[in-house]
Amino acid sequence: MTANKVLLCVGNSMMGDDGVGPLLAELCNQSPVESWLVLDGGSAPETETIRIRELQPSQLVIVDATEMGLNPGEIRRVDPDLIGEMMMMSTHSMPLNFLIDDLKDAVGEIVLVGVQPDIVGFCYPMTEAVKQAAETLHQRFQQGKRVDEFELLQPVEFPE
Repeated sequence: MTANKVLLCVGNSMMGDDGVGPLLAELCNQSPVESWLVLDGGSAPETETIRIRELQPSQLVIVDATEMGLNPGEIRRVDPDLIGEMMMMSTHSMPLNFLIDDLKDAVGEIVLVGVQPDIVGFCYPMTEAVKQAAETLHQRFQQGKRVDEFELLQPVEFPE
């Protein structure tokens, strides 16, 4: 199977709002998104790297709960080159910047879409704001919205 665009949903559904990625994958399975191959990477998205390399998509969009200092449920594009510098929280077995660096030579464009979590903790339920964000993302992909239409997270400048 070939795929021009791949949506990699990342997160741990047992950790409250960190499950936004798997919820988005579930929504996409229930109501498929045209032109996108959806992969549920769970808490170990690196297990999908071989498949993504084989597909060599023109675009890879990674969706994950991302601590950005925003209101819960807010959605932003995050510059993949800034992930390591921003010290983003990660509940995954490998930080996303390592995954992205590993795939840069096999994918045309990589876009990280972050959803601001509220509560990330073992056995906590997902908050309504983050559930709504997953539904919003699903609708936007179904409507064929371009990923570059998502607002870009502006990095915080710290005084030296």
